[in-house]
Amino acid sequence: MASEDLIISSRVTINGWELTEQFILAGGPGGQNVNKVASAVQLFFPLMASPSLSEAVKERAAKIAGRRLSKEGVLLIEASRFRSQDRNREDARERLKELIVEAMQPPPPPRRKTKPTKGSIERRLKAKSGRSEIKKMRGKPGGD
Repeated sequence: MASEDLIISSRVTINGWELTEQFILAGGPGGQNVNKVASAVQLFFPLMASPSLSEAVKERAAKIAGRRLSKEGVLLIEASRFRSQDRNREDARERLKELIVEAMQPPPPPRRKTKPTKGSIERRLKAKSGRSEIKKMRGKPGGD
């Protein structure tokens, strides 16, 4: 089922033909409406085969997606937060957009290792010896 394009940013747009939606029955609140209306949405997006995204963004998005990404590289987003099919559809599309925007951010710079300061080493050793003294005092008194 083709839908309208999903605009991620001024440079990135996911074509509507890449997105597939499937409506399923949802649990939760809603009374008998839950048993009659397929209001939950499953949004499928072939992440690894998408021509809309660069390879770096695909790799970062795959890490962020985790278990929502199938072995074939298809991303599945389920939305059943709302009772309305339209609101669940918007929610699923918004969550896909958030995932891709997060993947488009450059990775943070690598952490540089630092040594503890001389003062922090001294404070740690002083605290250790203080704890040692407290624990020595817990023993049975010596009978001189």
